[in-house]
Parts: sequence; C-alpha cells; structure tokens
Amino acid sequence: MSIRSRRTFLGVFLAFLSVSNIGAAGSAEPNARYDVVVYGGTCAAVTTAVQVKKMGKSVVIVSPDNHLGGLSSSGLGFTDSGNTGSIGGLSREFYRRIYDAYRNEEAWRWQKVSEYANQGQGTKAMLHDDRTMWIFEPHIAEQVFDAWIAETDIPVVRDARLDREKGVRKDGARIVSITTLDGRTFEGSMFVDTTYEGDLLAAAGADYHVGREANGVYDETWNGNQVGVLHHGHWFQKPVDPYVVPGDPSSGRVKYVDDGPPGVRGEGDKRIQAFCFRMCLTDHEPNRVPFPKPDGYDPDDYELMVRVFDTGWRETFAKFDPIPNRKTDTNNHGPFSTDFIGMNYDYPEASYNERAEIVAEHRRYQQGLMYFLANDERVPAEVRKKMSRWGLAKDEFTDNNHWPRQIYVREARRMIGEYVVTEHDCLGKRRCPKPVGMGSYTLDSHNVRRYITPKGHVQNEGDIGVRPKGPYGIDFGAIVPKRERCTNLVVPVCVSSSHIAFGSIRMEPVFMILGQSAGTVAAMAIDEEIDVQELDYEKLKERLLADGQRLAY
Repeated sequence: MSIRSRRTFLGVFLAFLSVSNIGAAGSAEPNARYDVVVYGGTCAAVTTAVQVKKMGKSVVIVSPDNHLGGLSSSGLGFTDSGNTGSIGGLSREFYRRIYDAYRNEEAWRWQKVSEYANQGQGTKAMLHDDRTMWIFEPHIAEQVFDAWIAETDIPVVRDARLDREKGVRKDGARIVSITTLDGRTFEGSMFVDTTYEGDLLAAAGADYHVGREANGVYDETWNGNQVGVLHHGHWFQKPVDPYVVPGDPSSGRVKYVDDGPPGVRGEGDKRIQAFCFRMCLTDHEPNRVPFPKPDGYDPDDYELMVRVFDTGWRETFAKFDPIPNRKTDTNNHGPFSTDFIGMNYDYPEASYNERAEIVAEHRRYQQGLMYFLANDERVPAEVRKKMSRWGLAKDEFTDNNHWPRQIYVREARRMIGEYVVTEHDCLGKRRCPKPVGMGSYTLDSHNVRRYITPKGHVQNEGDIGVRPKGPYGIDFGAIVPKRERCTNLVVPVCVSSSHIAFGSIRMEPVFMILGQSAGTVAAMAIDEEIDVQELDYEKLKERLLADGQRLAY
C-alpha cells in the first residue's frame, strides 16, 4: 500500500474513533447560537454542514439519530445513482471518499478487490478513471461521514429530537431557535431541515402535503391511484386468491389485503410508498448471523408468500445486490417481499412513540419474513435451502443486533414551497428556471396497497417506473418555503414536489446535492442579510458552479 493510501486510511480510522468516543467532531454547547442550525442526521445534513463551514459560517448538526448518514450508512449501499454525470460537488466527493476508503487493502476483509470489482456485472464499483465508487458497505459509509465531519470540525448533537409541539420559536416568519425534547435550545440565523420526515418544516408552519395528489392537481399522469397500472415486476402476475379459505369471501381476507374498493385511477389519497429495511446480508459463514426469529413471529403473516410460490414464482434472490466483502444490499422484489405494504400511512405525522411502534412492526414483519423463508416447510425446498445459507452480516450494525438502524422512509411529508416540482419537470415537458441541482433517476414509486380485483384476485397498486429522457433541474423554489410561512428555512430532503416527482428526486445522491445547495443558500442569505427567498439566483448559481455543482447536462 502506498504512503498516501496508508495515511488516508489512518485518517479515516482515527477520525471515526474520535467521533465514536465523544459523539461529535467539535463541541456543541446547549443553549448556544450558530449561524446555521441543521436539524437531521441524514446524508444531506452532512453536506449541508460541510458547505456552510466551507463558506466561513458556524454550524451545528442537531441529529435525532445517534448515527450520521441516514440510509447511505444504513444499508442502501447499492446506490440508486441514475445518471452519475449529473452528480457533482460534495455529493460526488462523498463517492470519491468511498473510492479512497476501498483503495486500502484493510477494507477488503472477506473478499479480494479483484473478486468484487471485476465481476463483470456492470456495477459502478472502483471507477478508476473517475475515482468514484457508488457501491459500498454500511460501516464504510458511516466512517466516511464521521471522518468528514471530524475533518471539518463540525459539532454534532446526537439523539436530540425536536420538540415538535413547542420547540420552534419564531419572530414573525423567522425561526429564532429550536429546542429538543431534553431541553437543549439552539439559536440560529438560518435553519435547514434535513430529516426524511420534515418535522422541522411542519413545526415551523411551512405548507406541506402527505400522500398522492390527484392527477388533476398538477395535470399529471403518474400521480394518484394507479389501479390497473403494472410496472416493474412487483405485482401478482398469476391469479392469487385473497381469502382465508380460497374462494370463500365470507372467510375473510388474508393478512395485508386492503378492505377498500379499488378506486378510480388518478384520484388522490393519503397513501404513501411502502417502507422496508435495506438489509445487509451475507452467505460467508465466518461473518454470518442466522436470521433471528423475532418476538411476535406469526407464520400466518406470510400466507400470501406461500400462494405466490404455489404459482411457480422463484425470484426470491433477485434483489440481493452484491456489495463488497461478500455482502448484499437487499431490497424489495416481487409481489410479496420486504416492503410492508399499506402499514405506514400514519408514519409521517405520528408522534415519536407511534413512529417507534410502526418501525418495530416493520422490523418484526421483515425479520419474520426472512426467518419464514429459511425455515417454514411450506416454502419450496430449493428456496429454503438457499435462504438458510444467508444471514445478517456480523460486522455491520454491531450495536443493533446487526439490523439496519434506519428504516427506508421512501416518502413522508413533502413541502409545498415557492416552486413545486412535478412529472413535467422530470420528463422534460417543463424547463426548470432556477436549478440548484439535478435529478435523473426513474420516477419510482413502490406499491402503496393490496386490493381485490373485480375478478376476485389480490393485486398490488402504486408501483410506478417511468424513465426520464435525461437529467432534469430541481428548482431553487423547491427547497424554500413560501415566504409568508418562513423566511429563514431551507429544506433539501422533503422538497416541494408532487408524489410521483419525489419518486425520482428521493435518491441519496440528490439529497447530498441539495444539501450542499441548501448550505450555500443559508450562508449567502446571512451575508446579504436577506430572506432566503430574496436571494439573487444568478449570484447563487455562480457560487454553486464554482463549488462543483452540476446544474445542466
């Protein structure tokens, strides 16, 4: 290994130890004042804070979580990158830091780099010409985030949840301070909400939406109820009976089938994309932990899975996407899988305790599913035998019984700001006037429910996959609230967009892009002593481009 590589690895390692021991890269005083207060612990929180610090402003990350990085450090390592040519700035730097981490031999504990990076699967691993790597293990991502924060000397207050009822103090349309449930108060000139849920924006009085808008709201095609639309492969491709006693409606429906009518395509509702955990699995015996049998396990939860197998379906392992060291980023796949469809509708606006209960139910369901597939005799023998060779990765999430810490909140609140991004932006039908970043991923919504068709079969609804023609701009107005609601808040995650447009925007690289832009907006607004909505776009654009952001493709 080169001296430079050893130094890089040592720096990452020591920074990680430092952050793990003291809980923050810098010191954060309770009841302190900062130029910018970043609320949230996602990947966007990191890029927001790093950008603010680069621009010479004081900043603190107030994180409701103990670990930084959100999904990027909690299992989503097979990055939904879309067109990587549209990803610049600090977002791209993260993937370059991942590349540097994997240039070290010590990172390849269970597998040789040549065995992984040269598999010929078209994976974006070890792109030497670009010095980026888009596929990684959870613990490596967290080390990179923590080292970055330590290197930049940014204070992080962990396990600090916003008092959502009375923790936001405002003076007119300006936030003055936020207070956490344990009584710590943070004053600031600017605030940035980087949570997946949009808790700060809601508590600050910004307008927002939960659920699917009717197609007529923004003249869209792919929003609202999508009954009868069958994209991807996540639907029942052969008839499956929904009743406890097949053919007998009076016996009741099996679990997790909606009791409402199919509805009309295009109508709005409060349903949101299904959640799951992005599991990090391995079949490498020295690092494998057998799937646990969760408390409350009920094999009847998986009756639909049995009936899907009875149709001949055998795609169980299709989304065991390989990441380094003989591990996976395992995602939902098929008509019945890790997505706990229809069981998250209350999550966006639920209390912390209620959310914890919803997350616990998702964990019980998903752990139970894996245990079921590996052990239940109703599972085809060939599937059961292969699944039994898999398990949780022993060296991941070691403080959480090797289970991902962060559930995949694919969608919660979405702000209604100065500009609303819709499918017209994503599909190139409308040109973004003031881009502060770019998206490029498929307009991707997971299923929101299961219902019974007029023919008496179970079917999924809500799964959409529509590919944009190319990268598209995300407007400045989509990350700032309406001015009359709040004048010193920026929102790079729960951005102002329709349900289906958010299905494309909601990717971790884009959150990091918008996080950097949010930090830039906050710092420039402080310098000019103006509301965020007043910021001159041409000046903002100049700074974004100077810092490596990509605003056109």
